[in-house]
Amino acid sequence: MITVRTMEERDIPECVAIVNHIIGLGGTTAYEEPFTNEGFLAHYLNEPPVTNVALYDSRVVGFQAAFDVGNGLYSIGSFTDRQNPVRGAGKALFVKTLDDCRADGGEAILAKITSDNIGGLAYYSGLGFQDFEVIKADLTRRDGTVVDRVIKRYPLRA
Repeated sequence: MITVRTMEERDIPECVAIVNHIIGLGGTTAYEEPFTNEGFLAHYLNEPPVTNVALYDSRVVGFQAAFDVGNGLYSIGSFTDRQNPVRGAGKALFVKTLDDCRADGGEAILAKITSDNIGGLAYYSGLGFQDFEVIKADLTRRDGTVVDRVIKRYPLRA
């Protein structure tokens, strides 16, 4: 059974392992340099107002953060375990993140996905995010490939 709760400092090593594995695979995150525990703490635990982890039994199987980017908007980042995936972890994370952002008084959640991240584009569309904007040639990968960034939007108010 998947449970979701607010991220705690003790979750950092498992979260770092998840995101660094994804970075190592390449092509599904804009991050290209691995995180240290200290860097992750600063960026994912201390910076965003909303950070959640998904647990399968007691194992962290994913995390999600919503960064306040001003004007009632949040920018979301989602990562789930690719080595030992647990079906439904991403959806479970979003349910809590959505509730947390609404409780914080937000207007909308933005997902900024590189155009080569087919799985990420499908994930956010499946959650109900709508295409909002495309930033052409926003990221150059290490191999020189230039990709667009697709911004999807999920309104928090009816």
